[in-house]
Amino acid sequence: MLDVSTVIPRTAPPPEVLRASLDALERGERVVVATVIARQGSAPCTPGQKLVLFQTGAAIGTVGGGAVERAVLVAMAASFDAPAPAPRVDTFRLGPSLGMCCGGSAEILIEPLSPDLSVLVVGAGHVGVYLAPLLASLGFGVTLCDAREIAADPARLPRPSAGPDGAGAPRLRLLQADHDDPEVRASLPADLGRSAALVMTHDHQLDQAAIEWALGVGFGFVGGVGSRAKAARTRARLETKGVAAADITRVRMPLGVDVGARLPAEIGVAIAAELVSWRAGLSGARRGARGHGHGEAEKEKEEDA
Repeated sequence: MLDVSTVIPRTAPPPEVLRASLDALERGERVVVATVIARQGSAPCTPGQKLVLFQTGAAIGTVGGGAVERAVLVAMAASFDAPAPAPRVDTFRLGPSLGMCCGGSAEILIEPLSPDLSVLVVGAGHVGVYLAPLLASLGFGVTLCDAREIAADPARLPRPSAGPDGAGAPRLRLLQADHDDPEVRASLPADLGRSAALVMTHDHQLDQAAIEWALGVGFGFVGGVGSRAKAARTRARLETKGVAAADITRVRMPLGVDVGARLPAEIGVAIAAELVSWRAGLSGARRGARGHGHGEAEKEKEEDA
């Protein structure tokens, strides 16, 4: 567990704590935020005070200082190690157990926050240009890349669907680049273990190269659009090249939940459903969540524009 025994948070008001938390999330880092929501009796904690703990062990803000703040920091640090951390309200009693004589208590919300899961969509063909904004509207951080100038034209993207809060799709980048170009890698988190690579280009050889690359750089989820026959050939080529069996078996191809999808928009919905299921499995909301390929619904050459 993160050692916070010597941590002294930098003093900052709640708005600055929130800004620092959002900045860290944008950098792909996890944070834990503590907020005083109630106080009973004599206590140094004021409702509305906030404290953020970063993965590095640094902290900004305050929930009252002293022994109670140290206890809160320990509780926050434990959230980083929890397999499926969830928000909770802890009650801290300012008595002998904390070496304090205030006698009151404080209720503090401990809120673990994780950045949007990143998804790289390789190929801005018919499925890709529909899928990328859809995933972004569902709360994923999406990079859509294609080296072809006409394919990477922003005018080809549909208007983003509104999210639950009514806002447009967040964090959607469209890059004219190959999947392994530096600008694509720079758009993704340093740790790709909680990121997905979805391959759906106009060329089967490019699909194969992109899948091999995605496995090699460590994407946690690797999937490809294609028929069962293409999936078998892809896996056979991976085996011939000496790719580890464990990596070959985790390639999701055909990609997408089986809903009988045939049209590009339908296939995009099927793929988005599988990504939502995968995200739920990572968060612990659904243990072992995993989608099912849509089989032969996709034509043999998946993208043609």
